[in-house]
Amino acid sequence: MEGQNALGREKISTLVLKIALPSMLAQFVSVLYSIVDRMYVGNIPEVGNLSLAGVGVCGPIVTMIGAFASWIGIGGTPLMGIALGEGRHERAQKILANSFVMLCTISVAVGAIAALVREPMLYLFGASDATFPYAERYFLIYISGTLFALVSTGMNQFIIAQGYAKTGMLSIVIGAVMNIILDPVFIYIFDMGVSGAALATIISQAASAAFVVTFLLKKSNVRITFGGYDLSVMGQILKLGLTPFLIIAVDNVMIITMNALLQKYGGANGDALINCNTIVQSFMLVLTMPLGGISGGTQGIISYNYGACNTERVLKAQKYIFGLCIGYTALLLIAAQIAGGLFASLFTQDSELIADAWRAIKICTLAVIPLGAQYTIVDGFTAMGQVQLALPLSFWRKLVYFATIIVIPLIFEADMIFYAETISDIFGPLVSIPVYMLVIKKLLAKRIDSQKLKA
Repeated sequence: MEGQNALGREKISTLVLKIALPSMLAQFVSVLYSIVDRMYVGNIPEVGNLSLAGVGVCGPIVTMIGAFASWIGIGGTPLMGIALGEGRHERAQKILANSFVMLCTISVAVGAIAALVREPMLYLFGASDATFPYAERYFLIYISGTLFALVSTGMNQFIIAQGYAKTGMLSIVIGAVMNIILDPVFIYIFDMGVSGAALATIISQAASAAFVVTFLLKKSNVRITFGGYDLSVMGQILKLGLTPFLIIAVDNVMIITMNALLQKYGGANGDALINCNTIVQSFMLVLTMPLGGISGGTQGIISYNYGACNTERVLKAQKYIFGLCIGYTALLLIAAQIAGGLFASLFTQDSELIADAWRAIKICTLAVIPLGAQYTIVDGFTAMGQVQLALPLSFWRKLVYFATIIVIPLIFEADMIFYAETISDIFGPLVSIPVYMLVIKKLLAKRIDSQKLKA
């Protein structure tokens, strides 16, 4: 019973699993876009390490550009879900139409601006004279496909939010499989190096975007329409989506800052430390993106039932989502401690780099289990449209992380900077969990009271 009707009726435990698992797998497959590029690039004969460092500098900038997809996608889907829960199908369709035109406009603007400022930006964010040519080559080709990247990711949120989790997963699988096939063809057979990796990615994203838009035009319950654009609706989408946008953007600003600090304080080992961080951040993507798939992909359940005032279903859903998030982070903690070295060896044959990356992966994942609670709480509040709670809780964790990465290199060796992840993963949930316990029942009771007044 795929589709939005199941959101209000199906057994919560079954519904959460039915949506969370495909969403998690979809995000896991999505990670392959960046990881596969880095794996193939890192193993290019003779220039593999320089190429990997160059792509590593681009990585967080590319992800930060992708945050605009979350701004519109995660900003629009809770509003659409709440409208569906209230039985207001026309409003849900209007939200989708406004989201689509905004995403297309933003994609073109962001791609153009990024192209104009690429040189100072890449140097500022960690490129050296040796790695800049590789970074620029990859970046220029990649941003030419910004429209495909943002539309495929942002509009896919509207598919998942309607309950079509398997379709949402399929859209990502299509692109990822194409990328895995095309990468070695362009990088090695056509001898295009990092340019080939970028070209393979944008072709794959174009295929995903075409699939997503076609489904939303012809097959989904709420479909893309044209016209009826409304600045007030756009403002609501931007306001609610600001939280996930800033979360992703700040995450990547911190990774960029981290690369710059590693270059500054690493001395002659600066490029090697950035290579290490590229591998570490690739592992953290394997951890955080599927985790976000569980907590973010299930937002449609919470939004719909919050809109319908089914508060017991909201609480039950959050309980199951919390369990899945904790279970996933526990598995990844074990994997990091046992097989982090094997993961690092996918990117390089340099034994010293593998050892350094494994050590850093172990450090960064020491406190990932509490991170599962953090994701559940922040994404849950976002699903209910409570940006005034979600944003401060997320930013508290970011503030701890940012302060720590700046302070640590001033006192300790540059490679100790990886402890910033562990520290923030502890102090973030220490605040978020008590806040959630204090406000959630009052928030749901207030929702019921507000609907009674309207009636």
